[in-house]
Amino acid sequence: MSGGRSAGWARLALLALAGGVLLPLLAAGLKSLLAVLVGIAGLALTAVGVWWALAYRGVARVAGALLSVSVPLGVLALYAFYGLLWPAFASLALWGLAVAAARTALTPAGAASAHRHAKRAKGAVEAPRRPWIVMNPRSGGGKVARFQLVEKARAAGAQVALLDPELHQDVAELARRAVADGADLLAVAGGDGTQALVAEIAARHDLPFVVIPAGTRNHFALDLGLDREDPAAALEALTDGEEFRIDLGFAADRVFVNNASFGTYAVVVGDPAYRDRKVRTVLQNLPDLLTGEEAPRLAMRAGQTDAEGLQALLVSNNPYRRFGDPSAPGRREGLDSGLLGVLCVRVESGAEAAGLVTDPRSPGLLRLTAAEVVVEADGDTVPVGIDGEHVVLPAPVVCRIAPGVLRVRVPRHRPGTPATRPALDWPRVARLALGRLVPPH
Repeated sequence: MSGGRSAGWARLALLALAGGVLLPLLAAGLKSLLAVLVGIAGLALTAVGVWWALAYRGVARVAGALLSVSVPLGVLALYAFYGLLWPAFASLALWGLAVAAARTALTPAGAASAHRHAKRAKGAVEAPRRPWIVMNPRSGGGKVARFQLVEKARAAGAQVALLDPELHQDVAELARRAVADGADLLAVAGGDGTQALVAEIAARHDLPFVVIPAGTRNHFALDLGLDREDPAAALEALTDGEEFRIDLGFAADRVFVNNASFGTYAVVVGDPAYRDRKVRTVLQNLPDLLTGEEAPRLAMRAGQTDAEGLQALLVSNNPYRRFGDPSAPGRREGLDSGLLGVLCVRVESGAEAAGLVTDPRSPGLLRLTAAEVVVEADGDTVPVGIDGEHVVLPAPVVCRIAPGVLRVRVPRHRPGTPATRPALDWPRVARLALGRLVPPH
C-alpha cells in the first residue's frame, strides 16, 4: 500500500474513532456515560442468565432463560426511552469503521494477494496417474449424490470407493489398500473426521491429499480456501492443481485436521442421542457436566504454563483467530505455523461467566500456543472429540503437532482465504496519520 493511502486510512480511522467517542457525548451528554455503564451491566447480567440456563435445571434454568432474554430487551428499551438508541448504534458503526480503517492502514501492500497465493507450489504440479477417492454418501445430507461427485470423479480418471451406509467400514484400511494397489493421490469427499483418517495415510506415504468439501460444516476446507458451496470444484485439483504442505495435529496416536476437544463438549458428543437430538441432549447433560459431581476437571501443561480445574479444553491444529476478529471469526490464519492453538475454559459461577464477557483478561479463559500439550484427567481415561468424532483415550493425553507432513493439493482457482490482518496498534496508526512513520510494505 502506498504511503498516501496508508496515511489516508490511518486518518480516517482516527476520525471515526473520535466520532465514536464524541457523538454520544454531543447527542446525550452525561447520559451517554450512564448508557455505557448500563450496557456493560446488561452484558454481565445476560452472561449470568445464560450460565443459569445451561448449568442448572428447574426454576433456575427458567429464571436464567428469562434473564438472558429480558435484560438485552430492557437495555434497548431504556436506550430508546431516553433517546440513546440512535447515538449508540451510530457510535458502534463508527467504532467498526475505525477498526476496519486502522487494519487497512496497517496491512502491508499486496497482503491480500500475497496471503492467498503464498503457498503455491514451485513449478508445475504433475497430474496423478491413479487418484483414489473415498466418498461418504451420507455426509452433508447427501452432497455426494446431489453434486454428482461419483460420476464427475470417475470422468476425471479417479477410482472411487463409495462407503456402504449399512456397513462399518474401516476408512483408514481402505486407504492403505489403495496405496498398496498403486494409488498416487488420496482424496476424501466427506466430513472432517473422515478427512483426518485418510490424511494420516497420505502423510505417512508422502502422497498428495485432496479435500472435497462434502461434509456438513467443512471447517478444514474453509481454511484451505476451498469453495464449500460447490464440492465438485475441488475435483479440479486432479487436473489443474497446486500443492503446499501443512501441519497435522495428534492427540495420542489419533490425527486431527481441525481440533481435539476435551471436557464438557467431548462428553456431550459421546452421548448416543446427540446425533439425532443435539439441543435437547446438550440441555439435559450440561447441568451435571458444569456444576454436578460428573463435571469434568482437567489439567493442562504446555511449556511453562499449567492450568487446573478446567471444564473445557480445545487443542487445535494451528491457532484459531480470536473471537473478536471481525474479518474471519472461527478461522485459522494458516495451517503451517508448527504450533498448536490452546483454549482453556474454567467457569464455576454466574459471576465468573459474567467475567468472561466483560474482562478480556478473565482468569476463566486462557489462550496460548505450544508445540506440545499434555492433558490430564481425574480417571484413567478421558473422552475426546476429535474433529467432531467421539473417542476415549488413556490419560494423560499428549497432543503434538507434526509440521509440514501433509501434501495438500487444491484447485489453482479457488475462493482463497482472507488476508492476514495485523493486530491493532493505535499509537502506530496515529504516527501513520501524522506522517511520522513509513507505511507497511
